[in-house]
Amino acid sequence: MPELPEVETIKRSLAQKITGLTIREVKIYLPKIIQITNPDEFQTGLKGKTFLNVNRRGKYLLFYLSAEYVLVVHLKMTGQLIYSPANAPVAKHTHAFFNLSNEHRLSFIDLRQFGRLYLVPLEELENMPGLKKLGFDPLSENFFPDIMAQELSHRRTRLKPLLLDQSFIAGIGNIYADEILYRAYLHPLRPANTLKAQETAWLFKAIQEVLQEGIAYRGTTIRDYVDGEGRPGNYQNKLKVHGRAGQACERCGQLITRLRLQGRSAYICPYCQKL
Repeated sequence: MPELPEVETIKRSLAQKITGLTIREVKIYLPKIIQITNPDEFQTGLKGKTFLNVNRRGKYLLFYLSAEYVLVVHLKMTGQLIYSPANAPVAKHTHAFFNLSNEHRLSFIDLRQFGRLYLVPLEELENMPGLKKLGFDPLSENFFPDIMAQELSHRRTRLKPLLLDQSFIAGIGNIYADEILYRAYLHPLRPANTLKAQETAWLFKAIQEVLQEGIAYRGTTIRDYVDGEGRPGNYQNKLKVHGRAGQACERCGQLITRLRLQGRSAYICPYCQKL
């Protein structure tokens, strides 16, 4: 699933391409991807709207439109948004596309069909299901170490499930949670309220650094992820533990181990991340 660095990279790659362009036509091939409105209302509501700005909240993409509407996109497991010439062949698994005023189009492609599109009046955006329950954006100016320390102090949840909880921190998924905990020398099964002040500081710093690095390398491509121009990311070449079971830890030389935690994999160095 695209996580915060991937969604941020898609946002940046599309913003420079589509800002100021008008939607001339909308084609929907898989109606179930449209939420809140029905497909006809979705198509009618988007036609003639101009892209004013592109933003991100957690793993959601927010396309601010003229007439005070917002196109909200959640890519889920395998969703892609690709900007291309309008005369390019339609890619396999394309479920919707938007023809734009510059003879290009924006295509929504999704192998597993879990991604969702929403057209929401701007005044109703904050109450949209999914968005309204999101926690702190870890790269926002309002996320401080003392706020995180306070939140951790009364939570018994283990660290990795807590990092994956979008109502706590929005945008972190399986890959980056593993990398963050490794960098902070913390075991994923550690209860959050047992962290000491220095450990909380390490965790906060690791969250910031790993996510920023992920963005700098334009995201992690292990299977399906590409940015808005169809380019893969490069951060998979920088991963220290995720997907590296049986390989040597770069810090201590011990072998990376794969754990099972609530139906998910967790990759750790058992020496650097003692429980």
